[in-house]
Amino acid sequence: MKTKAAPDITGSQRAALIRKGNALFNEGNIELAKRIFITLRYGDGLIRVGDYHFKRNEYLEAFRMYWMANEKVKSEKLIEKMAQVIREWIRAGGE
Repeated sequence: MKTKAAPDITGSQRAALIRKGNALFNEGNIELAKRIFITLRYGDGLIRVGDYHFKRNEYLEAFRMYWMANEKVKSEKLIEKMAQVIREWIRAGGE
């Protein structure tokens, strides 16, 4: 996945934006919070967004968030889940 370098901002600006992203997430504005977390490369926020998508059975988007957050355990579980689906498709196609 292609990502840009994190913006050149001060630590206090970054902290304020993370607080804003967390508030948006808690208010249910997931998409705007996601944009902030992606821009800042804020791993904890990306994992929370990934968990949100996972609970909604949106596995590909959950995987994308976990991958950007460098969350190996959750990413690997989803890779295995996707591989299992592909294996089942292949088996079903051979019948």
